[in-house]
Amino acid sequence: MFVTSPSILQLKSFSLNTPFLHGSTPFNHLFKSSAVSPPPPPPFLPVIKAMRTLQGKVVCATSDKTVAVEVVRLAPHPKYKRRVRKKKKYQAHDPSNQFEVGDIVQLEKSKPISKNKTFVAVPVPSRNSPKTKENTSQQELGLPLESEQPVS
Repeated sequence: MFVTSPSILQLKSFSLNTPFLHGSTPFNHLFKSSAVSPPPPPPFLPVIKAMRTLQGKVVCATSDKTVAVEVVRLAPHPKYKRRVRKKKKYQAHDPSNQFEVGDIVQLEKSKPISKNKTFVAVPVPSRNSPKTKENTSQQELGLPLESEQPVS
């Protein structure tokens, strides 16, 4: 009493020819062969220079060839959005023991020297040094400036 219509017969004759049916086919053909290497990275990628140099104040110089430098930065408060000072102490390498407490130094990133030392302390040029920009420009060209030439 079961009546077969032509549409049901078409569905029965329709078979799925997929290699994944019942998991009988291995997945080796899905992966590319190892002979094809990935493309090389483009040569124009920018170099990330975050945290390469920091500037701070020496707070401890008692250890041999090591100084503790306190770096102060401004960061927004999470709730009040006001900029607050955040301090962090870094251990830096001082090979010649030249820095004393209170000196302003610049920290340059280097390969790890010890467990906690990954920076090298470098002296910062003073801001109070006299600038002789006008004199150097005259000496470079060897010509007097227009303002210094006699008016004829």
